[in-house]
Amino acid sequence: MEQTRTQSIVVGDTALAVEHRPGPGPLVVFLHAGVVDRRCWDAALPEGVATLTYDRRGFGDTPLRGHDFTHLGDLFRVLDEVATGPVVLVGNSMGGALALDAALEAPERVAGLLLLASAASGAPEPEDDDLEPRTVELDAAIDAALEAGDVDRAAELDAELWLDGPLAAPGRVGGAARELFLDMDRTVLRHRAFEHGEGEVEAWSRLGELDLPVVLATGELDAGFLRARTAQLLERIPGAVRVELPGSAHLPSLDHPEAVAGLVRDLVLRVAPQR
Repeated sequence: MEQTRTQSIVVGDTALAVEHRPGPGPLVVFLHAGVVDRRCWDAALPEGVATLTYDRRGFGDTPLRGHDFTHLGDLFRVLDEVATGPVVLVGNSMGGALALDAALEAPERVAGLLLLASAASGAPEPEDDDLEPRTVELDAAIDAALEAGDVDRAAELDAELWLDGPLAAPGRVGGAARELFLDMDRTVLRHRAFEHGEGEVEAWSRLGELDLPVVLATGELDAGFLRARTAQLLERIPGAVRVELPGSAHLPSLDHPEAVAGLVRDLVLRVAPQR
């Protein structure tokens, strides 16, 4: 297995920060959630697998430059530069939505999907019954902190909602994982990176077009509306399978990285014979 290469891929007027570890089999491209950056995957990258992580615009080490861009266009530029064939996409939350968009817009470029607590472009708003009081409370407090310009407080609240999970005690995840989350999220919040780069794909009405292995993973401690969204995706995506992640919330690569690595290995073995 070769060493990880840190590089920049120029896209328009910016350069995406990329880490690429060549190896055998299909390349696995990891797409981070909207509150973190590429470092969220570091502990979940399986050995013996070709991997690529990168920061989308405004996240981590990639500057938020350009107004006329989409994250999907940037992803395809990354694949143009690095991929030599169909890839496996691993996406968390907003990264999962991006993975779905890519599989629908360029099915010949995607061999399999692992979607962790995935969103989906064009999905309906959550039902009130799926919103726990704690989720609503934290969401309002985060908005208030951002309006007050208190990024540090907003990041701490984000950690309770997304890292700990609204069904768990605050501070459930500590140590290096929590410090890493806070560092990543503060950058995201300063740039409001999650507000930029949306495309025009409406995946929700097209999920039945998917014809590839799809694994949907959800943490038992994640917000109810996200667990409900995973159940809806399971119903709409042909042949999809669902995996429950005990003791995990919205960001399993941070609180259960070994479980994520195992799911990646399993999916790579599943799609490799198709190459």
